[in-house]
This record gives sequence, structure tokens and C-alpha cells, in this order.
Amino acid sequence: MIKLVATDIDGTLIKDSTPDLYPEMVKIVRELIAQGIVFCAASGRQYDSIKNVFRAIEEDIVVIAENGAQIRYQGKDISVTPMKREYVEAIIKQLREYNRNCDIVVSTPNGCLLESTNKEFIDLMAFGYRNRFTLVEDVLAEDAQIIKVSIYQKESIRELGENVLIPAWEDKVKACMAGDEWVDFMDSSVDKGHALAFVQEYFGIKKEETMAFGDNHNDIGMMHQAGESYAVENARKEVKQAAKYICPSYLEKGVYQVVKSLINS
Repeated sequence: MIKLVATDIDGTLIKDSTPDLYPEMVKIVRELIAQGIVFCAASGRQYDSIKNVFRAIEEDIVVIAENGAQIRYQGKDISVTPMKREYVEAIIKQLREYNRNCDIVVSTPNGCLLESTNKEFIDLMAFGYRNRFTLVEDVLAEDAQIIKVSIYQKESIRELGENVLIPAWEDKVKACMAGDEWVDFMDSSVDKGHALAFVQEYFGIKKEETMAFGDNHNDIGMMHQAGESYAVENARKEVKQAAKYICPSYLEKGVYQVVKSLINS
């Protein structure tokens, strides 16, 4: 019997950077909750962005934000994992070398900090992801608890991420691709799978009572932590290998189809 359903957002549930969730999914989540099943949105997005996507039902779901660095339930943090300051400073100084073509986002539990002057990127943060952010001249000059550092490059940063950035940092922090356009850096203990394990323990739910959906490298931990794991059809090859099942892509509302079948059964 499934007691917990967890899903990634971008590329799994909806198109990357989309601000809205389709009505059928909102309805089916309400039905899950009515049946006593915990629903969890697990994303590399910041909390406010996820809250906006699920704004009709946000108070009733668990939110795994920033790849697991922040977990919130009913408006309160139940887990926050900050990064080591020395690593934050070193990562940001390296990322600034690519700033002509890339943008840096520094996440805190209360929103994010941007050094960017790129209007297109700022608009993406404001109107695409619906992030809460503050524009600053120097993120390192701010007195903030930093839980994630991200670098963005329009269309694709995969070559830089997989060949340079991730190899340079993977033995010190958790470094991963979060879609084709993002590389994320968190504390080494941060992982969506670890976050899902925390949620399972919090609610007293077993791995075999958990269903999870994902599409990208940062979802692989969830695939391993769920007894019933699904990679959407458009998922990366490694995610499909880690998952138990393959379901239709977000274009065909694959998560909705599977969850609807769960409800009907």
C-alpha cells in the first residue's frame, strides 16, 4: 500500500521553469491527501518557487526544496542543511570566472541572492520560476545562511558542468546537474534520496510504501529510496536505469496518469 508519493517538478511533472501546475494534478493531489497519502514535491527549486507551483494546496504537502537542503511542512522548516562557508566562497570565486555567459544563484532558507545584471535571467527568476530574490553586488558580502549555490547557462551548461565543475567539487560537496541549464552545489550530505528518507522517518512510512518520480541526475537518490520508482520517458538514461518503471513524459502527464491509477485502485 502506497502511503507517500514524491515527485520532481521540472521535466518530470511540468516543463522546466513553468510557474503553474495543471488543474488535473491539483485535483489528484487533493484526492491523495483525502485518502491519507502524503504528497511530497521534491525539487532543486527554492521553496517559494515550489510554493507558487502548488499554491492551491501548498499547506497540505511536504516540500523538499533545494535538492533536499530545505524541507518544509505546513509552513515550517523541518530540516535545513547549510553549506560550509569555505566551500561556498571557493565555489563562487570559481563560478565568477564564467560570469560572461553564466549566472550565479545563492540560495538561503528565506530566498536567494543574485549578482546578475542579465535582465533575461532576472525575468526568468521572477516570472518563470517565481523565485523570491534580492539583487546584490557581492553575495559573499551578505550575512546569510547559504544552503545551495547554482550556476545557470541558457540552453545548456552540461559540458562545463560534467567535464569541469562537478569533477572539481564532487569530493567536497554534492555537485550535480539539475537539468541541462543548471549545476547545483550543496553540502555533501544533501540529496533528494536522503531528504525522502527523512520524510519517511518523519511520518513513519516505509520505503516499500513510497512512490517516486524523476527525470534527472538529482532524482536518482529518490529512485533508490522508493519501492515504486518511475522515470518519465524523457528522463536521462541513468535515471531510467535507477528506476523500477518508465512512465509517459510530462508532455503526456505521465505522473498524473500513474497517480490516477493509484487512486482508482
